[in-house]
Amino acid sequence: MKISGLQKTTLLDFPGHVACTIFTGGCNFRCPFCHNSDLLDNGADDDYTEEEVFKFLHKRKGVLEGVCITGGEPTLQPDLEDFIRKVRELGLAVKLDTNGYKPELLKDLCQKGLLDYVAMDIKASRDHYGEVAGAPGLNMELVDESIAFLLSGNTPYEFRTTVVRGLHTAEDFRKIGPWIKGCPGYYLQCFTESGQVLVPGIYSDFTKEEMLGFADLVRPYVGQVSLRGIDY
Repeated sequence: MKISGLQKTTLLDFPGHVACTIFTGGCNFRCPFCHNSDLLDNGADDDYTEEEVFKFLHKRKGVLEGVCITGGEPTLQPDLEDFIRKVRELGLAVKLDTNGYKPELLKDLCQKGLLDYVAMDIKASRDHYGEVAGAPGLNMELVDESIAFLLSGNTPYEFRTTVVRGLHTAEDFRKIGPWIKGCPGYYLQCFTESGQVLVPGIYSDFTKEEMLGFADLVRPYVGQVSLRGIDY
């Protein structure tokens, strides 16, 4: 598997677990606000071999409780299932971060019991999803299929949206709420400008008060809505 980064310890990425985060290279979206733009190309560097990663996981056995696999977009990796199986053989739980564009693979991994938690990005409301994802003409049926599957409750999951001034408005959240109705947890993540943003210097964040207002629009439809990346 193409492993382009490793965060050795995180208390935030995998709810309820002391975990590490593995970053895969390559993505099928080009979100202009992406803060991991160095991981987008399929030619992204392989900073770690699988052998190095599993050597690390063996050393941290008894300390780590789980592994978060993120990207890039992990579902592009042809040997993702084999990698997950090896992680689970170590007694570690697995969380997958995904854009939901490969619903059949997502279903397969979940139905085989290989995933303990899924975090799926909701890029925007349906009417300008492709624009926000940097993928004009994307097939929304694939995104819909992943959302519907996760809503069916097969595997613990969350939906999340990185909120960006210049791309999102209150109207997005009026539409997202009914779209993900019944979701147990929805998170609004505050955009942060960084040196790795794909299109730097254009977008900015919303205020805490504005973010809370967006959360209020979604709250009637979901079990819990919370903010990330902002103190409140």
